Amino acid sequence: MRLRHIEVFQAVLQAGSVSGAARLLNVSQPNVSRVLNHAEQQLGFALFERSPQGLIVTPEGRRLMPEIDALFSHIQTISALAEQLRQGEGQHVRMGSAHTLGQVIMAPVLANFRRQTPGGSVELVTTHFNTLSQDLLQYKMDFALTFAEQVPGELIAESVYQANMVALLPLDSPQEGPVSLSWLCDNELLMLQQQDPLGQVLNRVLHENGLSPRSQLYIKTYSVIADVVLAGGGVGVVDTFTASRYRGQLKILPVVEYLPFEVILLSRKDQPASQAALKLQQLIRHKLWELEGQLLSHS
Repeated sequence: MRLRHIEVFQAVLQAGSVSGAARLLNVSQPNVSRVLNHAEQQLGFALFERSPQGLIVTPEGRRLMPEIDALFSHIQTISALAEQLRQGEGQHVRMGSAHTLGQVIMAPVLANFRRQTPGGSVELVTTHFNTLSQDLLQYKMDFALTFAEQVPGELIAESVYQANMVALLPLDSPQEGPVSLSWLCDNELLMLQQQDPLGQVLNRVLHENGLSPRSQLYIKTYSVIADVVLAGGGVGVVDTFTASRYRGQLKILPVVEYLPFEVILLSRKDQPASQAALKLQQLIRHKLWELEGQLLSHS
């Protein structure tokens, strides 16, 4: 099938008739009929059955529908990318980040970018890893800043930060120095969800040490864990960025066990970064190094 055949087939499916398809495509009705007949002649089978009620897709045509829908979805992606290129994407950056990184890293980075790149613009979305990956795969995003997980083959991940998770305790807690996971479990450790990147690490180390937390609270958002600790609902384990936002409100202590996490810049292999995107990534790395220095100075 040629692309024009597919376009007409899709239009007839949407409109339910040749005349409706002609209106959708802004062409004459005989033109649609001619293309449809030519497609069926080349294929060697009918795509539609003609009935008094209109055109009804044949079993053969129905089997083609999922592939044609996928093709049109890809065409729409190409059209969107072409429009972005036409508008000059060099100065416009579409990026995403994990919620915590958006709050702690991207907020000051965007302020710096605005000062240093007056002609540039940034579109920022904060969401979860799976959504970030899908948006990158569909060319809806230039790059993303997120916690490391398994990356699809079409994407590349650049490690920009590595650290260990830390414990959050109420400010009046008498506990000092590193705390063990065993102690945390005995003191109502609030759990990260198992499918979460930090939750995967925490659950793995708990399992390796034969530990089970008493708390039945499973929380996705890291800042909510800190808020629950602040409200007296237990103790938590979070990334250093979340912990830094609660300095002075909660006691932040290292954990005895090794609980590593990693921050990555995620992008497509086949999509070179624009100058504005490279500038933004440079500012992100600088902010991460700056925060790391601040965290070490307080440890």
